[in-house]
Amino acid sequence: MARPVAVDTVSAAVLPLAAVRPHPLRRFARRYPLGAAGTFLIVAMLLLGIFANRVAPYDPVAADFGAMFIRPGPGHWFGTDAFGRDVLSRLLFGARTALVIGFASSIIGATIGAVVGVISAYFGGTTDLVLQRLVDILISFPIIILAMAIVAILGTGTINLIVAIALSFIPRAERVVRASALAIRATVYVEAARAIGAGHWRIIFRHMAPNVGAPYLVMLTAFLGQAILLEASLSFLGLGVSEPTPAWGLMLSGAAVNFARQAPWMAIFPGLAISIAVLAFNVLGDALRDALDPRLRT
Repeated sequence: MARPVAVDTVSAAVLPLAAVRPHPLRRFARRYPLGAAGTFLIVAMLLLGIFANRVAPYDPVAADFGAMFIRPGPGHWFGTDAFGRDVLSRLLFGARTALVIGFASSIIGATIGAVVGVISAYFGGTTDLVLQRLVDILISFPIIILAMAIVAILGTGTINLIVAIALSFIPRAERVVRASALAIRATVYVEAARAIGAGHWRIIFRHMAPNVGAPYLVMLTAFLGQAILLEASLSFLGLGVSEPTPAWGLMLSGAAVNFARQAPWMAIFPGLAISIAVLAFNVLGDALRDALDPRLRT
């Protein structure tokens, strides 16, 4: 006859298994090493931008005409530009500019686009038809052309640049979220909410909007990289922030082009900063897509 197993014995056998279960962040890093590397780079960029006042060795806007075109080395690790300004200090403060514009424009554009997409999918009919035709008009323009047109209308400046980039993201966010919302609209819990008399806006914001969170997050990370690249492109063309504000795209324009042979570091380091930032957000977005999409899980 089998002897009964004591409860304490079972607990002692189960507890070690629970104790060795890896943390969710550790599991994410193990399954998606590129996504973890992108997250590390983004966090490092955020910290450097936030604490740029303490980390930067020099004032990023103070000109020193006696220190023009100093090569990278001790004292000026990334060299100086045509006005004698320290390139490293301007890069650190430029990270703050890029992140503020990137996060603000991406969150505004993706959120408005997601709300419009859910509303369009839920109501359908004439509402969906009108909204989709407007989206078709906006999405027919290349994103940088649309942003340039909006900046040309509103004028330059940080706020106008955020508005221009956000408006460029709205139609693309609307299309992605609307595709997911159309499938959610036909689910049983939405029909049940209608049956018990729930209002339209309660169904939209309580039952449908939270369930498009996965594509929203993936889209948001992709928009962050695009926003940084757009800000740099518009600043390079003279349609973004203006001197003496430190901005990566602005550092690539003007003197960096004119003195590319004499002082190549003026273009190399801002270009590397833009490339690393965009790459970090893109690999994080790919990892989030793989982690949140059940069809891509192994």
